[in-house]
Amino acid sequence: MRQCKGWSVMLLALLGLGALAQKLPTRDEGLFQMQIRDKSLFHDSSVIPDGAEISGYLFRDTPKRYYFVVEEDNTPLSVTVTPCDAPLEWKLILQELPEEASGEGSGEPEPLEQQKQQVTIDDGTELFTYKGNDVEAYVATSTPSGLYQLELLSTEKDSNFKVYATTTPESDQPYPELPYDPRVDVTALGRTTVTLAWKPTPTGFLMGQPVQYCVVINKEHNFKSMCAAEAKMSVDDAFMLAPKPGRDFSPFDFAHFGFVPSDNGFGKDRGLTSNKISRAYTAKPKASDIQKVCIGNKNIFTVSDLKPDTQYYFDVFAVNSATNTSTAYVGTFARTKEEARQKTVELKDGKVSDVFIKRKGSKFLRFAPVSSHQRVTLFVHTCLDAVQVQVRRDGKLLLSQNVEGVRQFQLRGKPKAKYLIRLRGSRKGASTLKVLATTRPSSKQPFPSLPEDTRIKAFDKLRTCSSATVAWLGTQDRNKFCIYRKEVADNYGEEQRRREQNQCAGPETRRKSEKVLCKYFHSPNLQKAVTTETITGLEPGKTYLLDVYVVGHSGHSVKYQSKLVKTRKYC
Repeated sequence: MRQCKGWSVMLLALLGLGALAQKLPTRDEGLFQMQIRDKSLFHDSSVIPDGAEISGYLFRDTPKRYYFVVEEDNTPLSVTVTPCDAPLEWKLILQELPEEASGEGSGEPEPLEQQKQQVTIDDGTELFTYKGNDVEAYVATSTPSGLYQLELLSTEKDSNFKVYATTTPESDQPYPELPYDPRVDVTALGRTTVTLAWKPTPTGFLMGQPVQYCVVINKEHNFKSMCAAEAKMSVDDAFMLAPKPGRDFSPFDFAHFGFVPSDNGFGKDRGLTSNKISRAYTAKPKASDIQKVCIGNKNIFTVSDLKPDTQYYFDVFAVNSATNTSTAYVGTFARTKEEARQKTVELKDGKVSDVFIKRKGSKFLRFAPVSSHQRVTLFVHTCLDAVQVQVRRDGKLLLSQNVEGVRQFQLRGKPKAKYLIRLRGSRKGASTLKVLATTRPSSKQPFPSLPEDTRIKAFDKLRTCSSATVAWLGTQDRNKFCIYRKEVADNYGEEQRRREQNQCAGPETRRKSEKVLCKYFHSPNLQKAVTTETITGLEPGKTYLLDVYVVGHSGHSVKYQSKLVKTRKYC
């Protein structure tokens, strides 16, 4: 009893807690439960409680020491250290203190400075030492009573860590147990999906403890502990909700990865007594760099929305929901399948190509001019829904835009350059379009030249019961314009117009009765390249759909944006 009291007095003196310090936590179960609920008891304390995991932080090259007491001889002991951000050096020391801690066993403590001197003069017995980033443990079935010191050091960078110590390892079992085969298997592999499976932990169904599984996905490397993965994640995004029953959770968007390269290895050894404090801060990765999702107790999971032909690393952690302690399975990695190669359509200089794209599909077009050129003119005429157009010249991205209707692009040329055009269809439905690429001057192009603005303007003040006046822009090239009218219902809207009309259909598809007139128009001065037309013979209070077609030299036509007008009901 006197010896036990001596250990406690020495520990109190060593920590500078004084006469008002708390009673050290031991595995008196009632006291332990009371103390572990009071988090302030161990905040910034160097005391390790028996049977509870604590978290800590190390500054680079600045050692930190923790202490705990084993009160009786022949006591089992287990100490587990989990590195999070960086490899650690740690060692466990049994301090050789005097058998009698006070004069004549009177219970009167010796002077504080004398007690500290007794602890620091004797370095004690080194029981265990480790250097690395694995989760490592010191386990002994029988240890002597005494004061134990755990010393930790991070020589690479500032780092988080976790420590768990217990004198009842057989009954505690804080960490979920791994099955006999702890590997994570890839059971199915696709272009954007990977299915994982693993054997369940015995902790859940044999011991009745609440266990769930968390899956971590990233493109850099596997993780050896949950806290190592969470250290890479921002605080706000560290936890994600479990998917609804029957649906796998797939929020992953790995479009932007920017991992900060890890520092070099340890290099030469550094002494544990270094007084140098150097804090190296690294930028936190983006939330999308690494994703974690906890999926409950199921042991099969499909990760979706991945990128084709990309390598990913997958880790699974069994988590004790009651204590939040976790154990890592042996992670795996896999490369998703390549995207299906599509046949590339060759474009001929000055020839119009008709292209069909399935819903959400894509097509690749290649244009390789045979002669030297200063620029390339690209016409894209979408017939139905909008499409995404992406153009690369010798691998360099030149443009990426959504196109609806007619667009003309001027691309800077380069000798012997090759152009790859990718067209991506709409989510709404299939897309058809006409594409023309040429190095020829505009006067020899099959598509008519177009102004930047292809809208038709209606003049409200000039509207009458039987006529409507409209205007549209032209170009410096002499083109033929044909205007058509069609009576529609009063509730006819833009969405209905888009659904019913094929924008690539020319005037040859219209009824003769709908034709108003055709005329030629151009202007050397672009500022004055505007023409007007008054459409007569309309009925009062009726709605009309007006279309203007511009016809090129080879007969290819392009329709301006349709315009709805309504005549006055009373005049």
